[in-house]
Amino acid sequence: MKAIVYEQYGSPEVLQLKEVALPCLKPNEVLIKVHATTVTAADIMMRTGKPAIGRLYLGIKAPKRTILGFEFAGEVVELGSSVTLFKIGDKVFGGTTTLGCYAEYVCVSEQDVLTTMPENLSYEAAAPVTGSAITVLNFLKGKANVQPNQKVLINGASGGVGTYAVQIAKYLGADVTAVCSTGNIDMVKSLGADHVIDYTQADFTKNGVQYDVIFDTVSKRTFSECKNALTPKGVFMPTVLNGTLFFQMMWTSIIGGKKVKSSSTGLLPAKERIIYLMEIKELLKTGKIKTVMDAHYPLSQMEAAHAYVEKGHKKGNLVITVN
Repeated sequence: MKAIVYEQYGSPEVLQLKEVALPCLKPNEVLIKVHATTVTAADIMMRTGKPAIGRLYLGIKAPKRTILGFEFAGEVVELGSSVTLFKIGDKVFGGTTTLGCYAEYVCVSEQDVLTTMPENLSYEAAAPVTGSAITVLNFLKGKANVQPNQKVLINGASGGVGTYAVQIAKYLGADVTAVCSTGNIDMVKSLGADHVIDYTQADFTKNGVQYDVIFDTVSKRTFSECKNALTPKGVFMPTVLNGTLFFQMMWTSIIGGKKVKSSSTGLLPAKERIIYLMEIKELLKTGKIKTVMDAHYPLSQMEAAHAYVEKGHKKGNLVITVN
C-alpha cells in the first residue's frame, strides 16, 4: 500500500510517499480502507518533534512510529477473528493513538475511538471530528461545564478546533463571542457566534467585558493577560500547556476563584472519548453542528499540506483524500 513515511524529525520535506506492507491485523482489530484523513497542529508537532517532551512517546532521536495521522474516515474491509462490533462494508470514522492514518489502510482496535458514520456525512466531513470536535466537547463540557447563558469567548474561532468550538458552545446554550481576523468574520457568524471581535482591530482582554470561559484554541494568550477578562469564577482554557500554565493550573486548582484548566484529550481513556464521539455523531446527524473545511489535498501532496497548515492561517479543517 502507499503511505506517507517520515524517518526523522524536521520540515515538511521529511514526509515521503512510499510503498509499504499492509499492517498486520490483530484478532480485536478491523482493517480500514482510509478514504480521508487530516493535517492538524498536533501532526505538525509530531513531525517536528517539538515540544521535545512529545518525543517520550514518539521516539527520542527519531520517530518510532514512522506513519503519522490519527484521524480517519473510511470503510471496513477485513475483520479480526474476535471482532463483533463491526462488519465488512461499514463506513466508519474515528481516531487512534497508535497513528498510521497517512496510508491507504490502517488497523484499528474495535475498542478504540471508532463508530459508524451518519448517512448524511461524507468521508471528508467525518475525518476531522475525532481530534477537533472531541477536544472541544472535552474542554467545554467536560472541563468547563458550560451552562446555558454563560458567556464563552473562543480565541482562534476560525480554525479547525475553533469552528467546532463556536458551534458546540452554542449547542450548550452559551452566549458566544468569537475572536478571529477580518476575513473570517462572516464565516464565524454563520456558525452561530453572537458577537465577533476582529483581533486586528481590538484586544478582547482590554475591552472591559468579562467572560465565564475563555477557550484559547490557538494557545496564543496567557492567563495573566486574560485574568481581568474573566468573571470572579471564570475559567481560562488553553489547548496547549507550557511550564508556566501548568504551574498556574495546579495553583489555581487549590486557591483563587479564577481557574486555569486544560486537558490532553488524546490521552483520555478510549471509553471516555467514545462517549464524546457518540454525542458528536448525533449532533452531526441532526445538523446541529457541521465540519468546516478549508482545503483538500491528495495523499501524494502531504508535504504541501503540512506546509500550508504550518503557516497558521487555516480556516476550519484541512482534509487529505486517500482513496
